[in-house]
Amino acid sequence: MTNLIAEISKYVMIFLMVIYTYANFRFFTLDDQIRQRRVCGRQNRCMFLIHFLAYLTLTLRAEDEGMRMMLWAFYGAQAVFFLCYIYLFRLIYRNVSRLLVNNTCMLLSVGMVMLTRISMARGDLDSVLRQFVIVVASAAVTWLIPCVMERFWQLYRLQWVYAGAGMVLLLIVCAAGNTSYGAQLSITIGGISIQPSEFVKITFVFFVAAMFYQSLEFKTIVVTTAVAAAHVAVLALSRDLGGAFLFFVTYVAMLFVATGKWTYLAAGAGSGVLAAIGGYYLFDHVRRRVAAWQNPWADIENTGYQITQSLFAIGTGGWFGMGLCQGMPQKIPVVEKDFVFAAIGEELGGIFAICVVLICLGCFLQFMLIATRMEAVFYKLIALGLGLEYITQVFLTVGGVTKFIPSTGVTLPFVSYGGSSIFSTFILFGVMQGLYILKRNDEEELEMEED
Repeated sequence: MTNLIAEISKYVMIFLMVIYTYANFRFFTLDDQIRQRRVCGRQNRCMFLIHFLAYLTLTLRAEDEGMRMMLWAFYGAQAVFFLCYIYLFRLIYRNVSRLLVNNTCMLLSVGMVMLTRISMARGDLDSVLRQFVIVVASAAVTWLIPCVMERFWQLYRLQWVYAGAGMVLLLIVCAAGNTSYGAQLSITIGGISIQPSEFVKITFVFFVAAMFYQSLEFKTIVVTTAVAAAHVAVLALSRDLGGAFLFFVTYVAMLFVATGKWTYLAAGAGSGVLAAIGGYYLFDHVRRRVAAWQNPWADIENTGYQITQSLFAIGTGGWFGMGLCQGMPQKIPVVEKDFVFAAIGEELGGIFAICVVLICLGCFLQFMLIATRMEAVFYKLIALGLGLEYITQVFLTVGGVTKFIPSTGVTLPFVSYGGSSIFSTFILFGVMQGLYILKRNDEEELEMEED
């Protein structure tokens, strides 16, 4: 009976995920707010059902009664959090983007389910509990971001605060950071590991947006480019090449949009190619990753082990997946971080995994819509920069897991394990919510004046 319930639940979850994803894009075709709210309500029902069925399956697969009780308690705590997050956001901010709220909860729920499943295989749920505490704390803090953006509208004057804070944090990591898989990524404060680059990517966008808002003179562009290059250079010296690529792409895109000059885009692309070639010859671990990407089977026991296990997992899962607790995702090194997409593909299936990517794409489309509707250049560039950072991070993660590009060690926002990643993504979404609310409030005021 347990196997039957788990098997039925697997297919129902896939069906519900497809409905949720369809609603995600259906939302963009509707102008009527009442119909948009109905679509979001349908998404909520799908999300809560998927979450329940996933934990039902995990509970049925648990080996002892104590583990089952812990799983049900954990499920209840998560369900209460999602309810509070959805309805408190609507209560505090009347003009909140319901689509972004829903997608936040859906991606978080998928991440918590997969982390719980991986932790069960290791016989320890401590990492899940830590992640959940970070999620709740991050959500509580970022609820305030739209309010801050409404009250402090002169954020564009703090460009050198953004640049200075970002550079100091990156230099600290470069000088005394903890090394992980060949890269200096984090620092430890009071026993807590923090990855500063996750937060600097936000201050970086604010710096560039503030500079280009104040002036587009050639002198300003040179200064901004120099500071941006310094960020990228420090990340490269720390061997955080995934982060360096993320910052580089974001800056070139923001520069092009702000100026509209194709020469800057061409120069940026050329510089990127030269930097990639230089990085390949300068850093041993880059050459190893490229070699593992080109032919992971040549060294399957060492450098190619992670990517081959990822490909085995995705291939084994097929379109419909093995089912929760039926695969072996724990065999993939650091699967809960940058290779969580492979675990999703193995146990929940290719269809479910594709839907996760499409939900991320839906978030990006919403970000770009916000960017196009903002009249203030500062806010427009912030929305563009943060949106590009988000979708580039998704591309780097999924591309590395599927062997489309070399692995970069970048995490999947809201889904992968990691406190810094979760907190910074909450901040990013909080800023986008703030921009959306500002625009909706302005539109309502304009309509009232016309009436």
